[in-house]
Amino acid sequence: MENAMLHEPVSQWARFELRLPGSTEGNPYLDTDWTVIFRKDMKEYKVSGFYAGNGEYMVRFMPSELGIWTYETFSNLTELNGLNGSFTCIQAEDSIHGPVRTRDETRFAYADGTPFYPFGTTAYAWIYQSETLRTATLNTLAEGAFNKIRMCLFPKNYSFNAEEPEFFPFVGSSEIGFDYTRFNPVYWEHLENCIESLLELEIEADLILFHPYDKGRWGFDRLTSEEDDRYLQYAIARLAAYRNVWWSLANEYDFMSEKTMSDWDRLISLTEQEDPYAHLLSIHNGTAMYVPESIVMYDHRRPEITHCSIQHWDVTLVPSWRAQYGKPVIVDECGYEGNLQQRWGNLTAQEMTHRIWESFARGGYGSHGETYLHPEDEIWWAKGGTLYGQSHEHIRFLRQVAEQMPSDTAPIPLRDVPVVGVEGEFYLHYYGQHQPGYREVDLPDDREFVAEWIDTQEMVITRLIETYRGKSRIPLPSRPYFALRIYALH
Repeated sequence: MENAMLHEPVSQWARFELRLPGSTEGNPYLDTDWTVIFRKDMKEYKVSGFYAGNGEYMVRFMPSELGIWTYETFSNLTELNGLNGSFTCIQAEDSIHGPVRTRDETRFAYADGTPFYPFGTTAYAWIYQSETLRTATLNTLAEGAFNKIRMCLFPKNYSFNAEEPEFFPFVGSSEIGFDYTRFNPVYWEHLENCIESLLELEIEADLILFHPYDKGRWGFDRLTSEEDDRYLQYAIARLAAYRNVWWSLANEYDFMSEKTMSDWDRLISLTEQEDPYAHLLSIHNGTAMYVPESIVMYDHRRPEITHCSIQHWDVTLVPSWRAQYGKPVIVDECGYEGNLQQRWGNLTAQEMTHRIWESFARGGYGSHGETYLHPEDEIWWAKGGTLYGQSHEHIRFLRQVAEQMPSDTAPIPLRDVPVVGVEGEFYLHYYGQHQPGYREVDLPDDREFVAEWIDTQEMVITRLIETYRGKSRIPLPSRPYFALRIYALH
């Protein structure tokens, strides 16, 4: 390429950014088309550029393979058209594993194959809070209980979260109205800083793109189809190159009365079409959490949907959902530890912990949430900040247990107890509210096995003195909320 631009090396799964000055005449968000094609060997990625504000145009690209990448630009704006260049993608640090993918119908893994067990939490509007509260949120997340957080792009007008935001995704304000054809660079730069802060903590950002909690206050829940599409395309163009991004198309999609099922089908297809990296994509139900027969569930069998994001209190249904949809199941709302008046918001720490363990042992993943009353309404589920409950400590303990498991661990069907493991090598039973005094197991005869009691509430692991092989009777403590871990000596 003659006169090709050369750039500094970029680490694998990091972000290459091309920033160029351009025209500000008219409405750059509407009037400018800019596409950049990135190539390496036989691979080709078509990436949308975007207007970043202040006369600057930008494209971001996340390289997945080592070596030299080239690019070529196409635009109706002369200064953005016909440019080319190259950069070298170099090895990432050992601690960086790439974006998370689905591994099979039960499991997730990073791009390099490292297992990923989602232990998530919810702080819907944490990005809209004061700097002090946002810092407290990040400090809490840094304690290591969670590796995923569910968070909204649009502000919330809901219980304990009714303050007027400092800035919005679109240009405008509540007083003068919003221009849905112009995006607010201040907001998007702030959002990117928040995502970057999560990335530094190795936490996945499960971005909720639409939700019903506007209730007409700002109008973001009742945009036209054209405005929805434009917002979605802009969000993907700006954010898709962050390796820790997941797309949650909507929270409680079925509560958004202004949208039809065909709208959701269109938006899901558009997300898949616009995202060059095929980030994880889900959609979350809201209807009748406590009336199973009336739940309105999106058809997770659609090929664009990568995993099930489900709201339901009964996590024993995880195997049924997995069998029905053939995809990993995250019960992103199974209730919240707290003391709100609502049934979903007043679980004990014991029950919250139990539901997370039960989900995990059945081959799924439950998400944490906390809803304790606070004199300043600084409730974690709504705003982030500080955790006052106890279940997050127990979830950190389970995460440690999970990350010590063999990489091939998967659900093992047994009639009377949920189990994950690797046949002939590793087993993790969870007895929940039951309190057996022993367990009979059938182990291989040619190896010795260690058995350990795991007290999921006290977070204590007790190794039994005896080892086992073949048909064995393993004693248990006759107390609830215990797990049994059995593994082969090598």
